[in-house]
Amino acid sequence: MTDRVNINEEIQKLMVRSVRGRSEFEDLVVVPVFAVIVALFLGALTMLATGVDLPTIGRSFVALAVGSVGSLNAISETLTAAAPLTLAGLGLAIGFRTGLFNIGAEGQLLMGGLAAVIFGFSFPNLPFLVLMPMCLVAGALVGALYAAIAGFLKATTGAHEVISTIMLNLISFRLLDYMLRLDWIQKEGRADPISKSVPDNAELPRLLEFLDPNLRLHAGIFLVIAAVFFVHWLLFKSKIGFEFRASGENPDAARYAGIRSSLIIVAAMATAGAFAGLAGANQVLGVLDRASPGFSAAIGFDAIAVALLGRSHPYGVALAGLLFGALEAGGRQMQVDAGVSIDLIGIIQALIIVFIAAPLLVRAIFPWGFRKQGSNGGGEA
Repeated sequence: MTDRVNINEEIQKLMVRSVRGRSEFEDLVVVPVFAVIVALFLGALTMLATGVDLPTIGRSFVALAVGSVGSLNAISETLTAAAPLTLAGLGLAIGFRTGLFNIGAEGQLLMGGLAAVIFGFSFPNLPFLVLMPMCLVAGALVGALYAAIAGFLKATTGAHEVISTIMLNLISFRLLDYMLRLDWIQKEGRADPISKSVPDNAELPRLLEFLDPNLRLHAGIFLVIAAVFFVHWLLFKSKIGFEFRASGENPDAARYAGIRSSLIIVAAMATAGAFAGLAGANQVLGVLDRASPGFSAAIGFDAIAVALLGRSHPYGVALAGLLFGALEAGGRQMQVDAGVSIDLIGIIQALIIVFIAAPLLVRAIFPWGFRKQGSNGGGEA
């Protein structure tokens, strides 16, 4: 009798685990996929409503696919665009998991990228194996310190991180403009705010240059892959990651369990800022080779959408980064081939965010794509 009870208990545990795994899969994969489908459909309706004919709409979506994955150059551009989005999105995902809505990745990215540039041209004689990693470390460290300001303010004064990170974003814009005009940073002979270039031994090497010098994919993609696995380990395998998630799920219970909430807030914000700073360093060392006003190109803001689309899971963020990189690369081709404004890509991205933020709406539109809840808490196919 006892053995039968134990077996029933184990079966119940397996059923609960199966339902929970299915639910996580739906949140991480099914909802985003359907959100993208609906966003593309509504994007087509938007073009139709603005006078674009059906053949042009068809050509635009073909161009979107060709420009993102239709050639080696397209894949190179997609991965190049996805790299900083994924790095910054990973940082934001850590904040979201901790219950912190950090929207300051744009400022952290700018400060981290500027720090990487300054470190690079300040020590031009260091060998590549020393200088390039140190530039990345400088970017991550400055990004972490800049984000930690908002964490410290929240931990000590209760200042809301949304407000403080917005203010820090605005400060970073003006601080960048100011620093780019300093004599020791501004490029010689230039009147506009452009920094000196990083030396060749500080740049992230391009991976496909032997095939075509115009292929921009660089070694930063390996940094992104390592970051995805590291964040997965950090969040789900480490003690500090458990404390991050516990604080995000139930701050009161976390404090009762002895977790120091103030320390966790600062640590989570600093970690998020480090990844945003790495994203900035990735851009200047792999693509731009210098800093200029607005060199971030709103990557920090787009990364919010990437983290949301990825459901704050590192693997989901990686897939979302690829999608947004594909939209950016394919959007340029769509503009050239079909004559459709690239602003449509912004509309599609915004629609994706809307549907990701309203998963119940997605489930209502595609009820057949989700498991129905049974009365006993289990699921029916």
